[in-house]
Amino acid sequence: MLKHALFAGLIVDENDQPVEVKQVGDEMFYVVNDAGFFRHISSEEVDRQILDRMVEQIHGHEDILSDQAAKMLGQDDIFSRALIMNQLKDISKQFDQILTTGIPEDARAYLGMMGFRVVINIHGEIVDFQQPGAAGEDDSGE
Repeated sequence: MLKHALFAGLIVDENDQPVEVKQVGDEMFYVVNDAGFFRHISSEEVDRQILDRMVEQIHGHEDILSDQAAKMLGQDDIFSRALIMNQLKDISKQFDQILTTGIPEDARAYLGMMGFRVVINIHGEIVDFQQPGAAGEDDSGE
């Protein structure tokens, strides 16, 4: 089954240049231009790093996130909040499915408009992770 580059269009290299996405066989790669040498980095490796960072930010805030999500969905009852909280606690178990199905194009576009951005080096390691509204950034001055 074809894998997806989950964060295509949201990743740049250390020179602030967009990282291209290429398919080789059944696998997707992020392509980083290293002074004319195009390094192909498995999209799954980079995507898992990004998903892990997102989970780190969710961890410990499941109750607040589930309350807000339930309100946004118009399902602000105890059962809906419990269901959402359970999904948030087990989110890392859903990575394989997300890597297979991908993230809808409109969701990626929304992330980009909100300022989500990841900087990787020539080895595919995250060197900067910008996620708007990340826990701890807005409330550090209080």
